[in-house]
Amino acid sequence: MPEEAKLRYDLRGLKCPLPVLKTRKRMENMTAGALIEIETTDPLAVVDIPHFCNEDGHRLEKAEPVSGGHRFVIRKKT
Repeated sequence: MPEEAKLRYDLRGLKCPLPVLKTRKRMENMTAGALIEIETTDPLAVVDIPHFCNEDGHRLEKAEPVSGGHRFVIRKKT
């Protein structure tokens, strides 16, 4: 079974609160249930991104460390 398509969004180099603000803006026009994968180097993203998902009703599908930062996969609320 092929991997589900997701929008990739590179937010490396941005500091808090920009990763959350830019992710929120990018997700506005996405369809419900769509996936977005973001990468960030902001150390506070491990707190901010899960909080953003919880507050806005999105589902954090995956959070993992990567070289120099973190990767998150978020499913837009339905």
